[in-house]
Amino acid sequence: MLGRITRPLIFLVVVLLLILGGIWLMTRQRNADLPVTAVEGQRPRIADPDIEQIPTIDIAPPVAWGNDRPAPAQGLKVQAFAQGLDHPRWLYTLPNGDVLVAEANSPPRKGKSLVDRVMGWLLGRAGAGVPSANRITLLRDANGDGVAETRSVLLSGLNSPTGMALVGDKLYVANTNAVIAFPYQPGQTQITAKPEKIVSLPGGGNHWARNLLASPDGRLLYVTVGSASNIGERGMDKEERRAAIWEVYPENKTFRIYAAGLRNPNGLAWEPHRHDLWTVVNERDMLGGDGPPDYLTFVDFGGFYGWPYSYWGGYVDKRTESRPDLLEYTRRPDYALGPHTAPLGLVFAEGAKLGDQFGNGAFVALHGSWNRKPLSGYKVIYVPFGDNGMPVKGAKPIDVLGGFLDKDEHARGRPAGLALDKTGALLVADDVGNRVWRVSR
Repeated sequence: MLGRITRPLIFLVVVLLLILGGIWLMTRQRNADLPVTAVEGQRPRIADPDIEQIPTIDIAPPVAWGNDRPAPAQGLKVQAFAQGLDHPRWLYTLPNGDVLVAEANSPPRKGKSLVDRVMGWLLGRAGAGVPSANRITLLRDANGDGVAETRSVLLSGLNSPTGMALVGDKLYVANTNAVIAFPYQPGQTQITAKPEKIVSLPGGGNHWARNLLASPDGRLLYVTVGSASNIGERGMDKEERRAAIWEVYPENKTFRIYAAGLRNPNGLAWEPHRHDLWTVVNERDMLGGDGPPDYLTFVDFGGFYGWPYSYWGGYVDKRTESRPDLLEYTRRPDYALGPHTAPLGLVFAEGAKLGDQFGNGAFVALHGSWNRKPLSGYKVIYVPFGDNGMPVKGAKPIDVLGGFLDKDEHARGRPAGLALDKTGALLVADDVGNRVWRVSR
């Protein structure tokens, strides 16, 4: 009888302690001691881990832009290229200057676990809890005034689409669960053809977005597939072929893993001097507000970047299975973007017309933190590169577009996808403000 009474009491005490611990973590003033700048660049400071059993949560709640707009760097101006969109996540500029915007959000989370419920709450808190529009909209600025005066639904009925690429007469789209293709000619404003499946992609769990990039010769596609979890806590069997960049052969409808150990890669771009593949990656959570750093890196064929066993080239994550055999082969990323900044969009400056200061480097959209107090990210930055195809030694990132947070640290917007328009201006998808911003000289 005593055992029957004691077990429920122990359970209630444990639940109460977890609730109190969660309240403390969510209301404490900060979980970060270092400034974001200390965790940026080629030699970031790697802080000792501060393992959180219950995550520190701090998300900037969304508010309307009203008549305000983001704040550009000196010498630049910003205007709304398009407004009234539905969670515009990703951008792609067609050869004729039309701009495609993927209006997409996370697919419905089917799990009923505590993690799934918390993630659902986080998405809602960040302004991403609405159903996915599941479409690609075509924006056209025919008179060249920097504002898209016409728009049309190019494709609908998709499944949380992100990446887009036109190769010849085929438009490739990365749904959350497959790469598909449609016949397309620039100038078309609607596609009615049925999709052709190229390859299936693993879906479910965390990190739903799938970006893609065509090789310069158009024969191959590179596709990002983020992990299903933070550090494999759902079981590594759920992570098969995930936390990786795929190399897809569309003609044969086959693929191979090009690089692995990348927790959640998003933006992909070709560096214009050496023509190397680069990506930005969201690193793991719940090791404290000071790290590990999210990063920008060259993607080495066959490279392993540590997830989930280690980070930043060999710092072991003691929450995971010990794999000392992999440390020797773990590649260190090339450039740290700060802790929990959540980089998404990536585009190199070749073709940009934003002045000499932004003539050779990479633009990166930092979507913004949820697991750090104080907040980090919520802006677009520029990383200077040299003619050797690598970030300039010792260079720190330069703010290009800020002002996404108001004085009360509410998010008027969050930058996501990036693209250059036909004039060399920078387009920024704002998936909370439901706009596409245009940054020009």
